[in-house]
Amino acid sequence: MAVSEPAPGAPAAVPHEERPARFMVIVAHPDDADFGVAGTAARWIDAGSVGALVCLTSGDAGGDDAGVDPLELARTREEEQRWAAAIVGYVEVTFLHQPDGALANDLAVREQLVQRIRAFRPDAVMTNDPTVLFHEDGYVNHADHRAAGMAAVDAVYPAARNPMAFPHLVRAGLAPHRVEALYLFGTDRPGAWVDITATLERKTEALRRHRSQFADPDDLVRRVQEWAEEDGAAIGVPAAEAFRLVRPG
Repeated sequence: MAVSEPAPGAPAAVPHEERPARFMVIVAHPDDADFGVAGTAARWIDAGSVGALVCLTSGDAGGDDAGVDPLELARTREEEQRWAAAIVGYVEVTFLHQPDGALANDLAVREQLVQRIRAFRPDAVMTNDPTVLFHEDGYVNHADHRAAGMAAVDAVYPAARNPMAFPHLVRAGLAPHRVEALYLFGTDRPGAWVDITATLERKTEALRRHRSQFADPDDLVRRVQEWAEEDGAAIGVPAAEAFRLVRPG
């Protein structure tokens, strides 16, 4: 959950109105995107943007019963994410099948992300803020979230734009690509708030599709609505999502 209130004496925040024509969401697990950016993604898509979702893992470690077959859980979670993605409106969902709970920002992962970025050619990438270890409310940022965010950042800059990074991809027809903006969610340093009042219900409906993960979906929806209201207060709207906006050099 982001810190929503501007510092005392700081100018009041205003809604972030920029909208990329194409954007890619890169996350560690199924459901991460729906917690973090689904309201903004739905708003942008409704306005004409084209969005793609990349999940680095299939969430095969996301359960409380060690007797569950991890491959079956992965299949379930991929199906849940596809249902949720259809609600948000992404044009494609890709699973890279990295190990859940052991995700690493290594060369192989960055190559996969560079391949996806050069193929889809987004103007903006949305991912976890990899610099957050402990949120101010005491929440510990999952190691996979940090690894996914750092891998996405490293893939955006400098790798995706550098023709000498993974040159075999260039020879295969995937030209270098410059991403203009990074929207980092789950941040303690928000600077851009997107009004999701009109799409909050879509966000919560997408989250409800992750049935394997939540014993009490109504309680989950209540908490998500509260977080959106807190972020909305920063810009004077009923509901918002907060981001740290970075423009790569």
